Amino acid sequence: MINVLVCGIGGKMGANVYELLKNDETARVVCGVDLHAPESINVPVYKSFGEVKEKVDVVIDFSSPAVLKSELEWAVENRVPAVLASTGYTAEQLEYINECSKKTAIFKTANFSLGVNLLVKLVKKAAEVLGESFDIEIIEKHHNQKVDAPSGTAIMLAESVNEAFDGNKRYVNGRSGTVGKRGKEIGMHAVRGGTIVGEHDVLFAGEDEIITLSHSARSKRVFAAGAIKAAKFIAGKKSGIYDMNDVLSL
Repeated sequence: MINVLVCGIGGKMGANVYELLKNDETARVVCGVDLHAPESINVPVYKSFGEVKEKVDVVIDFSSPAVLKSELEWAVENRVPAVLASTGYTAEQLEYINECSKKTAIFKTANFSLGVNLLVKLVKKAAEVLGESFDIEIIEKHHNQKVDAPSGTAIMLAESVNEAFDGNKRYVNGRSGTVGKRGKEIGMHAVRGGTIVGEHDVLFAGEDEIITLSHSARSKRVFAAGAIKAAKFIAGKKSGIYDMNDVLSL
């Protein structure tokens, strides 16, 4: 049985992980770390990692980048793999993640949906086939509580597309005023409203034809399920950085 610590267990995504693991036969939530402990959670919830007493095999983090340093310090000290499910990390935090991955296993991806990770592969193939004759725009839509823009998934899609062009296209986040003709760019646009779970469209606009590759999440449970799959994959793994490509290649 894999013992899971959920960081951010008091939030919606943490609650989804907790609920999905209630009847799981191979993994269970043994504790959480959060400033808020809902009454519906029947495991110990600590305000900091230093208070954790349980034996933990893997951390699933659906909190925020603010907790990253204390979380990874604890994970490295206790040799516990971590599944990082937050987005919006700074360049310095990404470098810190890479440094910590030399001492413990870290699973990091901008999106835990199987469908999104398939989309990442499809947009790269489309860019390779269509080439410079098609303009590329990425439109992402999320709920009105999301704090970062563009989304981590939109950036992941843009980077996958850009691989087909050896990274030579710049990213333009929205457009305003007189911007002139397009150059070697990938347009990225963020929509925030209501309770949209997550929608991503990658538009390839050519002469007289448009190709759109899309993914729409209808429930946050899909991301929680993906994080659980990642946690089961990474438990017991040697140090290093892992992502959904490692899971999909099994």
